Amino acid sequence: MMPKQKKLLTRIGDAAEAAKGKSKEVGASLMRNAEVVEKKARAATASVKRSAKTAGTSARKVLGKAQRKVKSTARTVEAEATSAMGKAKRAVKRNVKAVASGAKKMAGKVERAMSSRKPVVKRKAATGKSAAKRGVAKVKTVARKTGAAVNKSARKVANGPVKRRAKKHTAK
Repeated sequence: MMPKQKKLLTRIGDAAEAAKGKSKEVGASLMRNAEVVEKKARAATASVKRSAKTAGTSARKVLGKAQRKVKSTARTVEAEATSAMGKAKRAVKRNVKAVASGAKKMAGKVERAMSSRKPVVKRKAATGKSAAKRGVAKVKTVARKTGAAVNKSARKVANGPVKRRAKKHTAK
């Protein structure tokens, strides 16, 4: 072989080795970049997992708080309903007793008005006809008053107690 050819082959070999070295450097650089990207991806995945876990935890806390609030409200409403029911029952009993007492009183008046024994009349004696009219009128009046008392107490029971609002105090 000739020295010129040898020189060319040497240069080709050197160039091939240089290219090989460059390709190794590029490969190493690519590997480093891949590792950096992989690290970043792992870090991002971990961050997303942490955020999801935090969001899940806070969602569970909010849900628990809402459930407790609902339970508390339900218990309060139930207690208030029970209390109102007790008050209503007592009011009904009280009004029934009052009506019964009033009816008993009126029944006694009716009985006395209808009895044959009349009280001594201190005025001049009236005719039998006018006395009978007065007796019937008295019975009618007593019956009307009894009916009115019964209706009044029944309305009280039906309507319930009157609620009054507190007066607003104005600052002077």
